[in-house]
Amino acid sequence: MTTPDTPQDSPLGKPATYKSEYDASLLFPIARQGKRSELGLSSGTLPFFGIDIWNAYEVSWLNLRGKPQIAVVSFMIPADSPNIVESKSFKLYLNSFNQTRLAGADALLELLRADLSAATGAPVQVALTAPEDFGKLKMGELDGLLLDRLDIEVDNYSPDTALLRSAREEAPVEEVLVSHLLKSNCLVTGQPDWGSVQIRYVGPAIDQEGLLKYLIGYRNHNEFHEQCVERIFMDLLRHCQPQKLAVYARFTRRGGLDINPWRSNFTTSQRPSNLRLPRQ
Repeated sequence: MTTPDTPQDSPLGKPATYKSEYDASLLFPIARQGKRSELGLSSGTLPFFGIDIWNAYEVSWLNLRGKPQIAVVSFMIPADSPNIVESKSFKLYLNSFNQTRLAGADALLELLRADLSAATGAPVQVALTAPEDFGKLKMGELDGLLLDRLDIEVDNYSPDTALLRSAREEAPVEEVLVSHLLKSNCLVTGQPDWGSVQIRYVGPAIDQEGLLKYLIGYRNHNEFHEQCVERIFMDLLRHCQPQKLAVYARFTRRGGLDINPWRSNFTTSQRPSNLRLPRQ
């Protein structure tokens, strides 16, 4: 397993020379535990499981005769992996295949699985869609009741857990709530990250106005995608006390990559569909 480092040591926000030949050392792992400790989570048993779904739209390599090949590649990184991979380093790594000759798609997949598994410290699933199957890729929307319909006044753009309330004296409900107003900022560069979030839960009814204001509060918040989703999950779990909870966010792409973290605490929860949203 590759030794993780800190975000400040990553390629983010720094000039980078693009290597066009395969170089696995470009991947920059960052330990998950640092941010999880901020949430009061130990390195032991986590209160959730899940995956981070990455979609790469700018993957290319050369066949053995030097002809360029292209594909869309999806990666599923388990949430219990020790490390995440910093996204710019992921892009630099994928671009290192641009002038690399490979025997075929299977050879590419073998390298991707091995390198990403080594960097994250856990087995990573990789799936490739070839050009002849591009027409099978679908687009859709997250299902659920749209929070954005609410006519609210907002004056706070930092996450405020005091806004999270639930009707604990009433009978539990089962709901799926969605917002497209999630925006956070990169932990290192401060560049905006745009996303949609789906919250699936069973428990006391969550106050929807307060929840929407809380989500909008991420607008000036600096964290990586995975960290934002885990913070949302833990804040809802602690302040609204649902018996079952799943949080899924789909962020728009940057550098040909989109990142879509999912966290859940109930095993009957359906694994999220990797359905591309219109903004992605």
